[in-house]
Amino acid sequence: MAATGWGMHLASPWHHKARLTVQGQARTISYLKETLDPDGGYIWIHAASLGEFEQGRPLIEKIREEQPDAKILLSFYSPSGYEVRKNYDKVDAVCYMPVDTPRRVKDFLDVVKPKMAIFVKYEFWGNFLEQLKQRNVPTYIISTIFRPNQSFFKPWGGMFRKMLHCFTHLYVQDEESRQLLHGIGVDNVTVCGDTRLDRVLQIKAQAQEFPAIAAMTAGDKPTLVMGSSWQPDEDIVIPYFNSHPEMKLIIAPHEFDENRLEAMIARIERPVARYTQLEGKDPATLDCLIIDCFGILSSLYRYGTIAYIGGGFGSGIHNVPEAAVYGIPVIFGPKHEKFREAVELNACGGGFAISTAQQCHDVLDKLLGDTVARTTAGDAASNYITSHTGATSRIYHDLFCK
Repeated sequence: MAATGWGMHLASPWHHKARLTVQGQARTISYLKETLDPDGGYIWIHAASLGEFEQGRPLIEKIREEQPDAKILLSFYSPSGYEVRKNYDKVDAVCYMPVDTPRRVKDFLDVVKPKMAIFVKYEFWGNFLEQLKQRNVPTYIISTIFRPNQSFFKPWGGMFRKMLHCFTHLYVQDEESRQLLHGIGVDNVTVCGDTRLDRVLQIKAQAQEFPAIAAMTAGDKPTLVMGSSWQPDEDIVIPYFNSHPEMKLIIAPHEFDENRLEAMIARIERPVARYTQLEGKDPATLDCLIIDCFGILSSLYRYGTIAYIGGGFGSGIHNVPEAAVYGIPVIFGPKHEKFREAVELNACGGGFAISTAQQCHDVLDKLLGDTVARTTAGDAASNYITSHTGATSRIYHDLFCK
């Protein structure tokens, strides 16, 4: 896995995120020596990026709540996690994970002296896992999921299978993962679901209120919230919105710059404004609002009647449970097969997978035109989320109460 680190070094002069990673990794050991208790004894939790952090966060906060004096170290691989959460106050220190080479792994573990290591979802680093096992450090992975096409299950995947035997226990999301692991002789496995579903319940309970958005969405017109949308998603929804005055629309693009925002506004044929430019405008007169800032999407779904989750015509959909927790139907594109919640929401009637513009328009016609169908789908989405929570408590009990 060290090849990933060398790739970062090579890319760093030209790639901003790679440069942040390399610079952060270079500071890790000195930072830890200055910050940590030299006696060690840390619960070390590693998340690749921000999404994995949100999965691990319920467990971190459960540990802090139950063990106020516990020493907790949080590490990230990606700057998109570290830069956002470097001041997270539920842990004692936050750092970049060093490159996975024997020397740097040894230096890191010598300083941290972990009493436990917890990896979140898809983190398999051979040198770290091997040295943790050699040091008899209990090592776990949580909220992970396995598929037949992964290297662990290939004839040539012996090196990858070796990593799995370094874990003290694996907490997987579904029974299919457990059976795949059993097939290669890994049986220290518990099926307990995804801690991310516990997190979305927390987020809902802490959702922010936005009076301007509440005013815009008040009234009888149903509102479609597009979360983390890309242009292919907008190419489907915006023409439909233009020709359906009975609905309102909130668009929260995954990425935006001035050119993209201006081009989007030019395509919208009904009253529209940017969220950061609402001053002097009456939100109640708007039919469309474009969210041109970060950090509020998870609270926006509270104002929606239907959600559309972007990314399904690209590399993969974004956070479906974040919308479904509000008890609204969720629409998403074809690249959703790797996301268990999306597959299962589609199966239970709380979600709708679409592959073409016409399929999306047909779903919207049904949900906008039939209140009973919309309510039934929303209830199915809500019930799915609530019936799949509790992974955090189960994992915590296993790790600390036995």
